[in-house]
Amino acid sequence: MLEGKTVLLGVTGSIAAYKIAYLASALKKQQADVHVLMTRNATNFINPITFETLTGNKCLVDTFDRNFQFQVEHVSIAKKADVVMIAPASANVIGKLAHGIADDMLTTTIMACRCKKFISPAMNTNMFENPIVQDNLKTLEHYGYEVIDPAVGYLACGDTGAGKMPEPETLLNYILRECACEKDMKGLKVLVTAGPTQEAIDPVRYITNHSSGKMGYAIAEAAHARGAHVTLISGPTAIQPPKGVDVVRIGTTQSFTTRFSAMRTRMWLFRPPRPPTIARAKSARLKSSAQAIRS
Repeated sequence: MLEGKTVLLGVTGSIAAYKIAYLASALKKQQADVHVLMTRNATNFINPITFETLTGNKCLVDTFDRNFQFQVEHVSIAKKADVVMIAPASANVIGKLAHGIADDMLTTTIMACRCKKFISPAMNTNMFENPIVQDNLKTLEHYGYEVIDPAVGYLACGDTGAGKMPEPETLLNYILRECACEKDMKGLKVLVTAGPTQEAIDPVRYITNHSSGKMGYAIAEAAHARGAHVTLISGPTAIQPPKGVDVVRIGTTQSFTTRFSAMRTRMWLFRPPRPPTIARAKSARLKSSAQAIRS
């Protein structure tokens, strides 16, 4: 899916740095050309040789490394890049990028990139919630970076809270969304419906259908990957909503009809729930049966 695409991975000093080896490997399996840049602090957590083995490219750490090609290294790689993923991103590097400080190979290269840039903060909860760090993240968003929200859970320091780097699979999905498809639907608004509806018989029971919602969710994800602004009207499902898609939850056929009528656009992809007439008919039959049993 990523054949012919160049992906830059920026790795900073965080215990989560080892997880990026899995991301680099996954990107290579997608046939991407992967280049890894590390800060000096990051090399204390994982050896650059690991990334060189996985990607087949030299892992860049030192701006003044004499083992270089003729081109100015950080500029030539920046020109090739189709997407940049900085993960894990420490508070130090976030602050540098937010204020234009380029004092190592990673920051100078990223400053020279004009492509899409993702940044995934990973740090102690108190550090992440520090107003200075939050202001720096907002500054990066203002300059076009997409900040990936950290996961919540048990951290290496022993605290529990926000600050965990998301799993490599999640980071890979962000890169695939950006690079895997042509943005031939950019500017379009797409409305997708998915999943079942539930029609109440009484306060305890309801009737529904076997719709899983998988097809609708896949359509929404594919349309979003192709650049569309997607709204997904979803019945009750056990599926994780696609990242970047606006999700509207509904329960009954009536709530679906109301939402759909209010949000309908000029272009949409439509996969309806079970027709409301069937739902009402089944509900009526079941109510009659219940009354017959009670009598």
